[in-house]
Amino acid sequence: MAIFIDAIIVGVVTTIIGAILNLNTNGRSGVQLLLGLVYYVYFWSNSSPWPGQTLGSKLLNIRVIRTDGSDLSITQALIRYVGFIISGLVLLIGFIWAAFDANKQGWHDKIAGTYVVKTTS
Repeated sequence: MAIFIDAIIVGVVTTIIGAILNLNTNGRSGVQLLLGLVYYVYFWSNSSPWPGQTLGSKLLNIRVIRTDGSDLSITQALIRYVGFIISGLVLLIGFIWAAFDANKQGWHDKIAGTYVVKTTS
């Protein structure tokens, strides 16, 4: 669910930027990919105000951590984002995988060595 909330946020911002810059569909796709990269890498990393939490995951009280329990660095967040793209490109199987995995990890989590955990606040 957090992915959908975040996708709406990135999509709205992409639409606004695309309209302002009068971009065609291909231009908007590039802007969306770049915005997604910046959005997810920033919020998943320990550089954000809520390390490991995008706005969607903050609303749902979940967070991304490394398998050792620490916060993600920018590099680790970038690796997770690349895995995130791969998970989506293969007919969303990488995301669906988490429902059947013993550790509830999608492909992007396995690639980056991360877990999604519940938070208390």
